[in-house]
Amino acid sequence: MTGRLMLLDTASLYFRAYFGVPDSVRAPDGTPVNAVRGLLDFIDRLVKDHHPDRLVACMDADWRPAWRVELIPSYKAHRVAEEQPSGPDTEEVPDTLTPQVPVIEEVLDALGIARVGVPGYEADDVIGTFTARADGPVDIVTGDRDLYQLVDDARDIRVLYPIKGVGTLQLTDEAVLREKYGVDGRGYADLALLRGDPSDGLPGVPGVGEKTAAKLLAEYGDLAGIVAAAEDPASRITPAQRRRLTEARGYLEVAPKVVRVAADVPLPAVDTALPRTPRDPAALEALATRWGLGGSLQRLLGTLGE
Repeated sequence: MTGRLMLLDTASLYFRAYFGVPDSVRAPDGTPVNAVRGLLDFIDRLVKDHHPDRLVACMDADWRPAWRVELIPSYKAHRVAEEQPSGPDTEEVPDTLTPQVPVIEEVLDALGIARVGVPGYEADDVIGTFTARADGPVDIVTGDRDLYQLVDDARDIRVLYPIKGVGTLQLTDEAVLREKYGVDGRGYADLALLRGDPSDGLPGVPGVGEKTAAKLLAEYGDLAGIVAAAEDPASRITPAQRRRLTEARGYLEVAPKVVRVAADVPLPAVDTALPRTPRDPAALEALATRWGLGGSLQRLLGTLGE
């Protein structure tokens, strides 16, 4: 897998498209297609501005994997719309976005853009595994800061974090992470699990916020070093911090597996090369007509063909 690889956190991007593009953007039958067209516009801009050689749309085959929930039951619990006896729980998603997701998938497939989701894993894990296996530079496009943990200057792995649409991106490398959070990519997961994240249902260590977590990591190197300091009566850790960390020991034992993205997902064999022409022109034309994809699709086709 040579050349620059671009990995899309697809759900993160189509959620942004859905909320960023008016729902007055509709198919001929009146069905909203704002997420579909917005995502196509995002991909067009990303390819035009960053020139990837390979592109993968990474999907959430399981947005709340059972193996993570078993370790931390609160993981994403507040986002569950309906619990399922078998298979992934249903996530709370706006009513007019849900029907657009299959359309997005069909359009990506007809274009020939690799689309990968693996049962039992989130898109983050798919991204983590592609990144681990890459032998060239990687651009990860996501609005999820959890993926900052993959940033690695030595391997030219960076996160393109949308600030406004995808026209304004924060190119996140280790210098940006050190300036904003006081850690590098390797340290970001430890920072996140110490600090906690209400949006993912991660409690963190009570009383340890982002700045305290960064100071502890600077002092003791990593989570293992912090835990060892909390257990060492001779360490310089404060009594309050020692107590908080000791009381949170159970959480700290399981949180790393939950917070750190997997790097060993069984990925299917896919062609990740950036398509220059559609894989299925007839299917794409039918989708364009059915859903009124108009200029968004034509612009992307023009960019891919350049």
